[in-house]
Amino acid sequence: MTEMIENRPLAELRVGDTASLTRTFTQGDVETFALMSGDVNPSHVDATFAASDRFHEVVAHGMWSAALISTVLGTELPGPGTVYLDQSLKFRKPVFLGDSVRVTVTVSAIDAAASQTPRATLHCEVINQRNEIVVEGDAQVIVPTEKISRPRVHLPKLELRDPGVKLRALVEQARVALAGHAPLAMAVVHAVDAVSLGGAVDAAQAGLITPVFIGPEARIRAAAEAAHIDIAPYRLIATEHSHAAAAQAVAMARSGEVQALMKGSLHTDELMHAVVDAQLGLRTARRISHVFVIDAVNWPTLQLLTDAAVNVVPDLEAKRDIVQNAIDLAHALGMARPKVAILSALETVTPKIPSTIDAAALCKMADRGQITGGVLDGPLAFDNAVSAAAAKTKGIVSAVAGQADILLAPDLEAGNMLAKQLEYLAEAKVAGIVLGARVPVVLTSRADLPDARMASCALAVLLSMAVPAAKAG
Repeated sequence: MTEMIENRPLAELRVGDTASLTRTFTQGDVETFALMSGDVNPSHVDATFAASDRFHEVVAHGMWSAALISTVLGTELPGPGTVYLDQSLKFRKPVFLGDSVRVTVTVSAIDAAASQTPRATLHCEVINQRNEIVVEGDAQVIVPTEKISRPRVHLPKLELRDPGVKLRALVEQARVALAGHAPLAMAVVHAVDAVSLGGAVDAAQAGLITPVFIGPEARIRAAAEAAHIDIAPYRLIATEHSHAAAAQAVAMARSGEVQALMKGSLHTDELMHAVVDAQLGLRTARRISHVFVIDAVNWPTLQLLTDAAVNVVPDLEAKRDIVQNAIDLAHALGMARPKVAILSALETVTPKIPSTIDAAALCKMADRGQITGGVLDGPLAFDNAVSAAAAKTKGIVSAVAGQADILLAPDLEAGNMLAKQLEYLAEAKVAGIVLGARVPVVLTSRADLPDARMASCALAVLLSMAVPAAKAG
């Protein structure tokens, strides 16, 4: 049945008539009102500031309470058709997060003189759960003379989204981890454009890295000057071209002069060719792989997706290393025992789809200690990996289904398409890192925004900080 809202026209209105509503003040109210009004007074929106303020906690915007009064006047008493003429309010006490308030309006006077539009005065009170008056005053309104009954308008569902909030927290996590340590020395390879230079300088100013720019000096300086980026505080090593820059950066990583690499304005293949070189590269016993760290707005934590950038069609042995690399990164991010979903097109093992066979084998390898530090399950279709409801519908009993921390793609094509779909269709923010080499490698894309580049540097920091700790253990 359609819900209706009705007014009390002049003929039905009496002095003493009253109406009220009750509302609890929530964090969503804080954010919604700030977004609507632009009022970002830290007393209202910054819990750390509020803790140092005289109220010691977040306080509601004053007009939040006034808006509730307006709601009662416009929908209850007098109701639809009511027009404000005047309002006088006194704010007696603050409203804090979690407070429940009761808003009451009472008709105190009616002026129905024939010489003017009918009007009424209503006394307004807002009282909290402690029976304290927080707001009181009077409102004068025009009272409609005709009866109005209308269906309550269906409003769209309000969802407060903050894309990238978890990646920003990751950056802060890296800053905390670096406390008392020098920033990570990072070679920025062939940074001959504003995006590469700006991302590195931003990370340096955030205290995450100390960049060493490597590449053709004239081009680097020209790009910095054109973009008004000051690179004077940072070291610059001149090379003839991008190929030489990649080789120089890898050599510096081998010698320990830098602890990480960042891709600048050169092709990924060119940098990775130097990284994986059998004689002069940065290979270890572990297969090199790439991990996207996904900040999806509707998922409570960061998710890791691998491999969508390096290994094109990995075999079972390569997938074992890819999974272990991702688990190690998850540990560095603070996930004690990450849940790994091995993705395929369906959740049953069938020889017709090789990725399902690999999934079953990887799970058995984890059972036998060949993969450690995580909980594996697969094959799982993507819906079962991220939706407990989908898994339940299909009768899947799993410690991973619906709560995967790590998503293992069957091949690069599937992984890359999934990452791009999440980024461009689902508002996800994405950072990335190459693992399995002697040092972390930040593989930025030309389309990456500054937040993504910063978060990728944070990943390199956290991974570098975790490796020595693991060795010490």
